Amino acid sequence: MTETIDGAALLNEVEAFHRRFNVFPTEAAFVAVALWDAHAHLLDCFDSTPRIAFLSPEPGSGKTRALEIVETLVPQPMTAVNASAAALFRSVSAGNGKPTILFDEIDTVFGPKAGDNEELRGFLNAGHRRTGVTYRCIGDGGQQTVQAFPSYCAVAVAGLGSLPDTILSRSIIIRMRRRARNEKVEPFRARVHEAEGHKLRDRLATWAEHVRGFVMGAWPDMPDGVTDRPADVWEPLLAIADAAGGHWPERARSACVTLVTASKANDKGSLGVRLLTDLRDHVMVGIDRLPTIAILDRLNALDDAPWADLGGKPLDSRRLSKMLAEYMTADNDPIASRNIKAAGSVLKGYYAADLTDAWARYCPPPPESPLPPLPGTENAA
Repeated sequence: MTETIDGAALLNEVEAFHRRFNVFPTEAAFVAVALWDAHAHLLDCFDSTPRIAFLSPEPGSGKTRALEIVETLVPQPMTAVNASAAALFRSVSAGNGKPTILFDEIDTVFGPKAGDNEELRGFLNAGHRRTGVTYRCIGDGGQQTVQAFPSYCAVAVAGLGSLPDTILSRSIIIRMRRRARNEKVEPFRARVHEAEGHKLRDRLATWAEHVRGFVMGAWPDMPDGVTDRPADVWEPLLAIADAAGGHWPERARSACVTLVTASKANDKGSLGVRLLTDLRDHVMVGIDRLPTIAILDRLNALDDAPWADLGGKPLDSRRLSKMLAEYMTADNDPIASRNIKAAGSVLKGYYAADLTDAWARYCPPPPESPLPPLPGTENAA
């Protein structure tokens, strides 16, 4: 007789297993990680796979332990901290089931000390889509041929700091932190607890086979405001939550909104978007024009902003001009400085009217309560 597995109850058990050993920053994180574990068993049902990234500013924040628990629950885990790009290519394309790659110390691949890891970065960038492949030359000398290596596989990473936008935008971000004194977890002992995780893993695999037809091709309803790349990231997890039933569809959508909102709050965008946003929200509030020298003074004085130290130098007029020229006015001309008459002299500066179109296209929504103009910057009558 075929075993009937209650999907909602099983996901509850997976979540509870994580809670024994992991302290995640939010309830939403527990929901997302449990759904991600399940999604690894149904990878071939989806057009893309979200990465899950456990990130923290300091060591000792539980990132590695999170990967260890994930490792017990996913199919064919492959710990890849020292794996070469070639080994990953061949493991994923071997044809005997896709590994779930667990990459600790991901900052060694993407961080400032990453060195020459272009092949690994290319692999991680390409493998989030089912159609993702990495091309390599195979053979010796003049007998080489180009071979496509499928790169599609589930990837969980952990590391210090942040990640490039190409990975962040395709990831569910769990921002880990050190445990407080009142936060207790059960010590993880591999020889005892791995077997418990493997039992849950095997039940997840069995349940996955039962719901494969439901999940394949599903179009889950997305929460309001979750579109584009975040929708791609969350679609597989919401499809699994819907297949599980119970309270999981509701919890999954609540977690989706929480984590997508948090990722937007932490996402300053590219340096150009950050410049546009700071000009709109901090420098030219209530002002229709401002000389370049005043703009630079205000940008370089902003706390928690990069402008005072760009490669060891503050932002200057030449770089400001170059950065803004990448964006267009409403008339489709590059944004450029123009003459501003002030106190009998003429200075170069920028007009808010020239920036308005770029603000609308590239910047996040403005704060609900606009900041008052900086003293002395109000327009003269």
